[in-house]
This record gives sequence, C-alpha cells and structure tokens, in this order.
Amino acid sequence: MASSARLDKVLDSLDRGLPAAIERLKRFLRIPSISTDPAFAGQVREAAEWLRDELAELGFAATVEATPGHPMVVARTPAGTRRSLLFYGHYDVQPVDPLELWDRDPFDPAVEETSSGKVIRGRGAADDKGQLMTFVEACRAWKSVHGALPDGLILLFEGEEESGSPSLAGFLRDNAERLRASLALICDTGMYADGRPAITTQLRGLLGEEIVIRGADRDLHSGSFGGLAANPLQVLVTALAALKDTQGRVTLPGFYDGAPELSDALRADWDVLGFDAGDFLSQVGLRHPIGEPGRSGLEMVWNRPTLEINGIAGGYAGDGFKTVLPAEARAKLSCRLVGTQDPAAIRAALHAHIRSFLPDDCTVEFHPHGSSMASVMDISDPAFATARQALTEEWGREAAFIGAGGSIPVAGDFKRLLGMDSMLIGFGRDDDRIHSPNEKYDVESFAKGARSWARILAALE
Repeated sequence: MASSARLDKVLDSLDRGLPAAIERLKRFLRIPSISTDPAFAGQVREAAEWLRDELAELGFAATVEATPGHPMVVARTPAGTRRSLLFYGHYDVQPVDPLELWDRDPFDPAVEETSSGKVIRGRGAADDKGQLMTFVEACRAWKSVHGALPDGLILLFEGEEESGSPSLAGFLRDNAERLRASLALICDTGMYADGRPAITTQLRGLLGEEIVIRGADRDLHSGSFGGLAANPLQVLVTALAALKDTQGRVTLPGFYDGAPELSDALRADWDVLGFDAGDFLSQVGLRHPIGEPGRSGLEMVWNRPTLEINGIAGGYAGDGFKTVLPAEARAKLSCRLVGTQDPAAIRAALHAHIRSFLPDDCTVEFHPHGSSMASVMDISDPAFATARQALTEEWGREAAFIGAGGSIPVAGDFKRLLGMDSMLIGFGRDDDRIHSPNEKYDVESFAKGARSWARILAALE
C-alpha cells in the first residue's frame, strides 16, 4: 500500500500541474479525429500518434497499431507485484454538425467561465479525450513522485468507438494474451445525476430488429378491397400490440429467462440516490411513469429488460388523404437486456410471434440490427470496494454503485473475449452535451478525475 504521504505528493503534483495539463488537453482537442468521416482519416491517425508520443515521453512502451480501420494505441509498463490493469478509452470524436449551433470553433478549445464553474469547451472534451487524459495525467504525477510509472498497466485507446468499433473485437481476439489483465478500467462514463461519484457495475444489453410485412403486389383501393384483402399494416400493428400485456410485461415466451431480481444490497444503494421518476420524466415534458407495477424507477431503467417500438411505417402518411390498403408495412424494434438474457433466443421468439399473426396471403422479412448481452460485474472483487472508497475520499460524498440503461459494448467484449470484468469510472456530467454542439467538460471533473485515478492506483497497489 502506498503511504499516505506519497499519495499526498502525487495529489499535490496534480494540483500544481493542472494548468499545464489543461494545455496538453487543448492540444489534443485541436486534432479533429472524426472517425465516421473518411475525409478525416489522416487526423484520426494524427491523434493516435499524438497519444503515442505523449505516452512514450512518460516512459510507456507505446505503439500505434494497424487495424482494418483506424489504428489502436497500445501502451504498457513492465509487470510487477501489483495486479495488472487494462485502461480503455477512445480518442476519436463525433462529427460537429450542425456547425452553426456552436458558439465557437469546435476544434479551437478554450476554458470558459460559466454559472456553474469553469469548463473546457470543444469537441471531444468530455467524450472521450478529457476523460482518458485524466488517467494519463494521474500516471504523469505518479512518475514525478515515485520516479517510475505504476507497474502492470496496459493502456488501450481506440480510434473507432464513435463509428461502432468495427475493428475492436478482432483486435482483442488477435491480441488476447498480451492485453489480458486482472481487471479492466473504462473511463467512458459519468457521475450520477446529482454529481455523486459512481462506479457503473451493470450495463444492459441490446437487440435490434426490423420487420417487413408484405401483402398485395400494389397498394389497394380501400373501397374495392377493404374487408376482403389482407392489410399488412393491420397485421403488423395487431402483432405488435400483442407483445405486451396490460401490466406492461412482454409476452414473448421465455423473454424473462435470465432476468434477475435486484439484490437487496443494490436496492439499498439505489434507494439512497433518491431518484424521482416523475421529476426525471418532467425534463422531457412527461409526468407519469409506466411499466411493471411495483418496480422502482431506477430498477426499471437499470435492472429490467425492455421491448420498445422505435418506428413504424406503411401506407400513405402525407398531406391530405389517400384511402389505400398498403402493400407493405414495416417496424423497427429494440430490446434492452439484463442478466443472462439470450439475444438469439429472444430474436427467435420474436420471429415466431410475428409469424403467428401472419395470414396466408402475407409474407414477412426480418432484418437484424445487432445484439449484445448485458454486462454484469462481479462486485465481490475487493477492487470495487477499494475504488469506491477512494472516490468517496476524493469527492467528499459517498460513491455509488450504479447501473446504466444503455450499452457500452467494450465492457461485454472484455468479458467475452478476455475474461475480464470492468470497472466503469468516469467524471462526465449530464449537461456535458456530448454528441451535440458546444460540448464541454468541467475543469473540476478533469482535475478531480485525475486525482481520483491517482487515489485508485495507490489503493490498488
């Protein structure tokens, strides 16, 4: 265990070095590493090389490594007595459109004073360059005090996260032995809504499906064919309506297989957060929660599966009126999955359900849109309690174990391909405007994020 005196020196080094750290982050943010636009491929590589050079200067063995798409940056320190840790972040950013909604050039970052404190404004400030640099700066301060970097570290920085990580799984498979560690650390997350530090311990999985039902070979006049010919839109909406009962439960056979009940320990942790579902909904113009009776709001968005209709189309929907039976109807559905729910089994049950409503004169096509299982971390690993205490000490508020309603596929990839659990610790805020114009990252998040990682590194030594 590192002495408290030495940790204090690391924290002091971070405080004294904050202005220089912000300038380094600003240089990083000036590189327009937009992974989704091929026109920026050169700048994406430039960002990877910038990271490699920064890490090499600190003493990491750092390389830029080719993939079928944008490169990975891999850096490491020699193995030692401490447990091995793999830290993941991504250096690519979202496009900036619509540019006219930005208050300044998105790639000309600046520190601005706001009503809630100083922020770093620019594309990628929160997602994810500012976040990943909190860890790099913690390592920098560690070396300045200890004379060497922490041992047993592997850093993996991806350049395609914002474009769906098409090369990540293959890269992990091909490099499994040298990337495997005892635990992964992921910084692409945020704090709880009230500014409480948090460790995300479970992520819902995802399943997407498009359904296309076809009937006649053309749209039909409803006066001539209505009541006689099959109407694909009617067939579709009838089948979709039957996917849930009046209590909001999904009716697909086996849908809830593998969906766990919330543990008493997590329920107690989440109750302390004081989440108000009505207040949460009021932010989007709604008031009344729906869903399974007897479930809390956080339980519904973090620990229960969903099936939602995301879009539906068919027939004439333009101005005026056109009395037709459409030849085709389509819908897009998604499920959020929890526990050990099997996406393949749920997809098969969905297909069988839709086919059971299909009349003889209609056909159906299914177009899958990806799937991933939920990720549930083993918080019995003492590292989770240790990191929680370190966060609590830094922020002066009890850190929380939380869930996430969305998906972070890399956590599932680490579990599935490398056999590692992940601690998801980030310092983003709900108002950071990630993926939107005027993205920002609080200077407090950047400064205390680096201090948090220094505490965690010291506690895990």
